[in-house]
Amino acid sequence: MNAPRESDFLPDELDLALVRATQGGLPLTARPYLALAERLRVSEAKVIARLRALLDAGVVRRIGAVPNHYAIGYAANGMSVWDVDDATVDALGERLATLDFVTHCYRRPRRPPQWTYNLFAMLHGIDREEVLARRDEVRALLGDACRAHDILFSTRLLKKTGVRLPEPQTQD
Repeated sequence: MNAPRESDFLPDELDLALVRATQGGLPLTARPYLALAERLRVSEAKVIARLRALLDAGVVRRIGAVPNHYAIGYAANGMSVWDVDDATVDALGERLATLDFVTHCYRRPRRPPQWTYNLFAMLHGIDREEVLARRDEVRALLGDACRAHDILFSTRLLKKTGVRLPEPQTQD
């Protein structure tokens, strides 16, 4: 049986309540799905099944952990951009994504002549010098497949949030 397409999927009240309950993040507990289940007065299995259905339908794109790098001491961040041979970019990107100081690793189309980079990876460090040293590690990993690179340092912290559903209106 094929998973429902987003256009075929009609979320019910539980789905909407689940999205509202998770849009600010999962509960910080050993069993977040159980905590959600208790809050919504359903079983943990039901929460997991509904989240799976929302993912399968494309209504929810992903569920993941997003650490606050600043809170754990990584005050410097640089988006490294790489012009990597197209024949090896996928394999090299997979290797790059396994490095513990790399997040947000992805391939993007080039926009020549202004932008020739096709591989992006956010590098984290305690300070700029550490990020630059990590950039050098990435450069060594990419080897001859890398033709050019640059690094764009964060200058300020932006609040990142996804789409938020409004709370339902109550009748007084």
